Amino acid sequence: MQNAIITITNLRLRTYIGFNPDEQEKKQDVVLNLEIHYPGDKACSSDVVDEALNYKVITKAIIDHVENGRFLLLEKLVSSVLDIAKSHHWVTFARVTIDKPHALRFADSVSLSLSWQQEE
Repeated sequence: MQNAIITITNLRLRTYIGFNPDEQEKKQDVVLNLEIHYPGDKACSSDVVDEALNYKVITKAIIDHVENGRFLLLEKLVSSVLDIAKSHHWVTFARVTIDKPHALRFADSVSLSLSWQQEE
């Protein structure tokens, strides 16, 4: 089996994230990194578009969800993005990391990662 790995790097979006009053009034930057695995045998051998996982469709769904959502916790945001990343039945593994830049005064960002693996 050819294990195809799609990596989406530094997808920069804006959303309402946090529970402090100022965080609930204006959107903040978030940076998403995703890794999605699926069996790529057919796509590798056939060069047929329908045999490949369409990362553009997944990315558009994530963008819509994040930019139109409101989240109190980074955990909820990451979990909901992971649900979208793993939603296609071909996906065997997915990992999502989301950074919240400038969340702490002396740090570049705070990030949270979650992953999921298909049960065998």
